[in-house]
Amino acid sequence: MLQQCKDRYKQLQQAMQADGITQAVLSDESSIAYYAGFWGYLGIEFGRPTMLLVRADDDPVVITPLMESEMVAAMTWVENIQVWMDSGPRGWPAVLGELLGESPHSIYVERSLMPAILRNYFDEVYPGVALREFAPWMNRQRVIKSAEEISIMKRAGEIAAAMMSAAEDSLAEGAPEYESALAVMNAGTRSAAGFLTDAGWEAFVSPLIHNLQILQSGQDTSMVHRRARLKKYAAGDPVYFCFCNMAQFKLYKLGFDRMFFVSEISDQQRVVQETAVAAQQAAISAIKPGIEAQSVAEVANEVYQSAGYETGYRTGRSIGMSYLEAPELKIGDTTLLQPGMTFAVDGGISVDGVCGGRIGDSIVVTEHGCDYITNYRREIMVV
Repeated sequence: MLQQCKDRYKQLQQAMQADGITQAVLSDESSIAYYAGFWGYLGIEFGRPTMLLVRADDDPVVITPLMESEMVAAMTWVENIQVWMDSGPRGWPAVLGELLGESPHSIYVERSLMPAILRNYFDEVYPGVALREFAPWMNRQRVIKSAEEISIMKRAGEIAAAMMSAAEDSLAEGAPEYESALAVMNAGTRSAAGFLTDAGWEAFVSPLIHNLQILQSGQDTSMVHRRARLKKYAAGDPVYFCFCNMAQFKLYKLGFDRMFFVSEISDQQRVVQETAVAAQQAAISAIKPGIEAQSVAEVANEVYQSAGYETGYRTGRSIGMSYLEAPELKIGDTTLLQPGMTFAVDGGISVDGVCGGRIGDSIVVTEHGCDYITNYRREIMVV
């Protein structure tokens, strides 16, 4: 893991040198992990930014709170770790200012991901200095996953399958939604623990599967992103599980969704769900190198339209260490697909106030088409 991070940094340096970029400040957790191999657990929510200064002609610099510096040093290959403290003159603005200097010509940052506390700092300390978007240089690397990355994502897929199996097993008339969420987290955690060791870099990777479970049942399945609550399942309820903010391993995140039906299914629910599955499967069948990303969405949209439905959803999004990377499978994205790209590919319909139909899988583009990263039955599932 760490050697691959180091190699990525060297490749990034070459790209920066070719385009005349001297340095950039990274503040997003996934970007820092991609190049430095570590991530924290408090971060910006507590007003404590961690940053990575990448430099075209020198080694990177980690800027981190003193309280996390020992953990960071044990996780990363980066040797230059600059610490800062919550109080006194050695706060993070002072440390960052020393590294950037008094009058940089421009500062490259992650404009769309930069936290407000950091943006305010740049506006106050460097007024008039252009803040330039650094994302394109990183996206060129992150869009194609290495064999090692794909292997990690497939582990995440196995964890996700264990989570979905536990979700299915939890369904019964009278059972509350929150019990399903607990079952999912427990199953995922135990599965992830089986892929880790308590030695070296992995000793700092937690197996715990967490985050607030996206789950809704009954007519609320049309709402897409409700959370698990006290509601009890009733006969005929559709139940939707979305693991997009939970299915992950070693910071690589997947998209994975399934719909179940408790005891029975109505004719309308069957038609809606079958259409969602058909749209997703048509999109996945269309994926291959050399086609435009938007053409995958066009194929799915044709299925919806032929069944008399419309959808406002994108058909898919690129995945990796971040929940959303580039490109996206949606109208207007003309990126050509290449082997090694990874996507979450969805089928989804909402009939407001009535029901919804959904399915989602993660895939990797191959030389001749694509392979599944997530695997679970793709059919009408009545429990």
